[in-house]
Amino acid sequence: MISVFSLQGSKLVYNHLATLYFVFVFDSSENELAMLDLVQVFVETLNKCFKNVCELDIVFNFNKLHTVLDEMILGGQVIETSSEEIMRSVEEIARLEKQSSTTSLIPKSISQHFSR
Repeated sequence: MISVFSLQGSKLVYNHLATLYFVFVFDSSENELAMLDLVQVFVETLNKCFKNVCELDIVFNFNKLHTVLDEMILGGQVIETSSEEIMRSVEEIARLEKQSSTTSLIPKSISQHFSR
């Protein structure tokens, strides 16, 4: 269920999904339908990320949630509305993070010397 409320100079859009509420607050000059779509894309992407998102997914993976938001919105501007594109970027970021955590910053010649 998606709803829109007007506040003093701002508008609020929320989507209720199971036990989660996703709330976006935006300037009254923004297009309400565009914001409704943005909330829908956000929820859809989180469902893809977590296979039916729940509270625990958000609590224990808040960094992934922020990554999704960062791929959608930059500097207050919507930069991506395709759930598939957002997922590709999030997966690439996760792959790079995993790769960088397994890459040793110590050259092999030095690490072999100390491992003896």
